[in-house]
Amino acid sequence: MRLVILGGPGAGKSTQAQRLCDRLQIPLISMGATLREAIATQTPLGQECQSYVEKGELVPDRILIAFIRDRLLQPDISSGWLLEGYPRTAFQAEELDFLLDELNQRLTQAIFLKVSPSIMMERRLQMSEIDDRPELIQRRIDLFQSRTLPILDYYGRRQRLLTVDGDRDPEQVFADLNSQLQPRY
Repeated sequence: MRLVILGGPGAGKSTQAQRLCDRLQIPLISMGATLREAIATQTPLGQECQSYVEKGELVPDRILIAFIRDRLLQPDISSGWLLEGYPRTAFQAEELDFLLDELNQRLTQAIFLKVSPSIMMERRLQMSEIDDRPELIQRRIDLFQSRTLPILDYYGRRQRLLTVDGDRDPEQVFADLNSQLQPRY
């Protein structure tokens, strides 16, 4: 299976992504972890994106898709993968599809963890991370709603969108994901 997982801040993407990868025995490709590792080890792409990250700016799409390309050429992805943290916009989703076509791969499903803004806020505040002040969390939620939600139309038109109610307990969400993905094995 080749999957992407989508959702706002505090939607439970990382939790559900790791559980799915363990269950499906496929690698998790976390864009955030990939960028951090590339910067720490000073790979050529890591050096290229470091200045953007240090300034708090978005890493350009051309660099992100280069990271994805490099990762999808690794031998451990032959049985599938789950991508978390990318794509974040409809443009990135389209670029990913172009890349997958070029690599003779096809996205199986885009999973959207639908979580209400109030639950996202509550969860992020409970995580009590240093940069999680209510105004910053609200800004990330607003950005998610304006930039990322159009992805749902993109994947919906391609009949690859699986929407799951993420407002519930993580165990319930995972059980729902398992039952909805099961027929596609």
